[in-house]
Amino acid sequence: MRTESGASLGRAVRPGRLRQGVVTALVVGAGIAVLGPAQVLAASTGGTSTEVTTGKAGKAKLVDGKAIPPSDAPSRVVNAIDAANKIVKGKGYCLGGGHGSWNSKCYDCSGTVSFALRGAKMVKSPMPSGSYTKWGDKGKGEWITVFANGGHMYAVIAGLRLDTSNTEGAGPGWSKEMSSKRGYKIRHYRNY
Repeated sequence: MRTESGASLGRAVRPGRLRQGVVTALVVGAGIAVLGPAQVLAASTGGTSTEVTTGKAGKAKLVDGKAIPPSDAPSRVVNAIDAANKIVKGKGYCLGGGHGSWNSKCYDCSGTVSFALRGAKMVKSPMPSGSYTKWGDKGKGEWITVFANGGHMYAVIAGLRLDTSNTEGAGPGWSKEMSSKRGYKIRHYRNY
C-alpha cells in the first residue's frame, strides 16, 4: 500500500496488532497517513485481502461494472459480492447456465444469483428461480434480498441489483437501478 507521495506502508503495520474499528496514524517520511481499519488490513497483508472495502457504509459502489462492498459489510456479504464480480462483465447469458457446473461460460438469472449466494455460503447447489420462492425467510433482508418467481429472479446485495436483465451487456451484471418487485416473492437469508 502506498501513500499519495508514493511511500510504501506495507512494512509499517504489524498484522498481529490490528483491532476492528481502530484508526491508525502512521508517520511516513515527512507526512502522516491516517488509515481506517480496512486500509490497515490491506497494508498488513500487502494489499491482497478481499475484505478491503471502500464503499459508503451500507451501500455498495459500482465501479466499471463491478461492485465494491460497503465499509461495514459483513464478511458473507463481501464474499457474495466478490463471487458475483467473478462472473459479471465477461460471462454471457444462456438458459440453464451455472446449473450444471459452478464454473460456466454463461449464466442465467438463477445461476447468477446462486453463484453469488454460494460465495456467501448461503446455498450448497444452484437452484432454479422457482425454488427461490421458498428459500430462506420471507421478506426483505438487511444486506441481501432475493426477488423470485417461476420465470425470473434477481438479488439486491448491499443496495445493488444483481441480474441478467436490464444491466450493461449480455449476461450477469450489477445495476443501481431497481426492477419492479411486482409478481416476485421476496426472500432473504436469516440475519442478512
